[in-house]
Amino acid sequence: MRIALVGYGKMGKIIDEIAQKRGHEIVARLKETPTAENLNNPDVAIEFSLPEVAFDNIKVCLEHKIPVICGTTGWLEKKKEVENIAADNDSAFLYGSNFSLGVNLFFALNEKVADIMKNVDEYSCQLEEIHHVHKKDAPSGTAISIAEGIIKNNPKFNAWKLEETQGQELGIFAIREDEVPGTHSVYYKSEVDEIEIKHTAFNRDGFALGAIVAAEWIKDKKGNFTMKDVLGL
Repeated sequence: MRIALVGYGKMGKIIDEIAQKRGHEIVARLKETPTAENLNNPDVAIEFSLPEVAFDNIKVCLEHKIPVICGTTGWLEKKKEVENIAADNDSAFLYGSNFSLGVNLFFALNEKVADIMKNVDEYSCQLEEIHHVHKKDAPSGTAISIAEGIIKNNPKFNAWKLEETQGQELGIFAIREDEVPGTHSVYYKSEVDEIEIKHTAFNRDGFALGAIVAAEWIKDKKGNFTMKDVLGL
């Protein structure tokens, strides 16, 4: 495929390398706002930029009927608007808070555990995420997805919040530490024991590969999708 990389930081460079190894052509490596000219007629755009520019980047691509795979977090208040733009322009959009295969399996496991624990009043629930000090947003998009999976399956909670769980608000501790690629944990704690499910990323390669797999999958499709669609979960 012809792939445009919108945002060319650490993730963009890893995606570039892995995509070429899989036989794809990188036709644009953009640090600036995309246009019809500098996108260079790609089959798909992979967007990993910054929260403050993500919406505009995605909008330009979709209005030119270029499918978008987006991994930028911290802008989700406009996600519904983006999905409408994709539909209005007969294009395709896929947002992933995390493209790692392991994390998406973790999402499914998390929802199953939340459903099991919903009627066990002896246990409280708490989330923790650890990322590198350069990460702009907190909590991480992955942590928000985990929290939303718990809220959907456990009526004890109706919202998430930063810091400690209080009442019906599910707490997320966001820690920024050195060069950690991403660690996410869910704790169920009682007076006598603790149950923990955890995902630890060793590097960013898994995120990049997942984004490329999503790009391969979305080619020639129309609509709004998630990694559950890509992986059949």
